[in-house]
Amino acid sequence: MKYKIYTLLVLIIFYSIFFIKMLIQKREGIKTRQVGTIKEKRTRIIEILMSVSTLLIVPIQIISIFLDYNFSSDSLRYIGLLISAFGDIIFLISVITMKNSWRVGISKNDKTKLITNGIYKISRNPAFLGFDLMYIGVTLLYSNPFTIIFSIFAITMLHLQILEEEKYLEKSFKDEYISYKNKTNRYLGIKR
Repeated sequence: MKYKIYTLLVLIIFYSIFFIKMLIQKREGIKTRQVGTIKEKRTRIIEILMSVSTLLIVPIQIISIFLDYNFSSDSLRYIGLLISAFGDIIFLISVITMKNSWRVGISKNDKTKLITNGIYKISRNPAFLGFDLMYIGVTLLYSNPFTIIFSIFAITMLHLQILEEEKYLEKSFKDEYISYKNKTNRYLGIKR
């Protein structure tokens, strides 16, 4: 029972951060969700698949929680709880640091700032890292074939989205982004 409550809390916090940020930006006249607006077919397909994967995983996670469908030991579940909570924290910090430059998807019409301070000194993609950690943590909490498959699919699609965004950022911010990319790892750590 305790894992159900903790896992639901992790999910509620994570998705609340996401939707509250979208609402705040909407009030400021910012369209946060830009998924599928790019004309390039590959980018549009990746964004749509990323969006679908992140939507489909939610019912899988919730069903797994309520059916208590898992094959994890208590120690693995505890580790999963820590990882997923850490994912929430990283996601929150990244969204706050990004301020009004945070978007879901790529938009060539919406010019934003390149954020390289705060948590973005440690990771070029901390929001995606937050997603990944939350998915991995919940999968450890409720390890079953469905959470494993859908988490792998979602993490893969998020990674492909990162690769598309990096191409866009290189075109948009040129040397500034290349310099940043050479100093900061995609997920964790600092390049020297």
